[in-house]
Amino acid sequence: MLKSKDYPYLYETHLHTSQGSACAVNSGYDVAKAAHEAGYAGIIVTDHNWGGNTAVDRSLSWKEWVLQFEKGYLDAKAYGDAHDFDVFFGYEAAYHGTEFLIYGVDAEWMIAHPEIRTAAIETQYKLIHEAGGMVIHAHPYREESYIPEIRLYPELVDGVEGINAAHSNHLSKSHNNPRYDTDAIAYANEHKLPMTAGSDCHSVQMFGAGVAFKRRLKSIHDYCQAILSEEEYMLSNGDCLYDKYGKPVEK
Repeated sequence: MLKSKDYPYLYETHLHTSQGSACAVNSGYDVAKAAHEAGYAGIIVTDHNWGGNTAVDRSLSWKEWVLQFEKGYLDAKAYGDAHDFDVFFGYEAAYHGTEFLIYGVDAEWMIAHPEIRTAAIETQYKLIHEAGGMVIHAHPYREESYIPEIRLYPELVDGVEGINAAHSNHLSKSHNNPRYDTDAIAYANEHKLPMTAGSDCHSVQMFGAGVAFKRRLKSIHDYCQAILSEEEYMLSNGDCLYDKYGKPVEK
């Protein structure tokens, strides 16, 4: 795993489990174990929500849906709690193919806010902000059959996933096109939006991508604050390191 000695705490920020995402292969426990053994300091579980490729029955009541959806995170956290490994909760929201990584809310908040299920992108941004959370536009320039068109919302996100290892890591077997990252980095810099990086991990195969910090994070809110503040961090696609503005740096 590629790391900077000055930024030793690498966090996977985009990860799916088979309990929450129909396209994922392995359980939360197994992916947490694999990430820990690969050298990560922690992971953020971001399973696909009701608007995306969720593994949870959409006919369930809202409360029951959320409780089932949370199982991948809880499974991963069980491993983390037993092995001093950070596991934080998030999710990937989808609206007609456009996807956002949501950080800073939890299952309890979701249950208390059923309106998030049908919220437009503008309302999503308002609700997540009111909760003290953060909205990151995931892989904004990816081209796939399930994404009918590229839609950009610079005023309704807090940042951009500038680097998605599925686009550019040598191990990736899907979505392979480094231009998607190049365009995302340029877009983020044009609008002066903070950038994140993640693997878009769907199995125990670890790409080694993520956001690296000089210190260990305390919570998901600490992660949000670190991204939105002036704190320094590094980005990685698992093969290359970048500064927080997406500029490649020497290994």
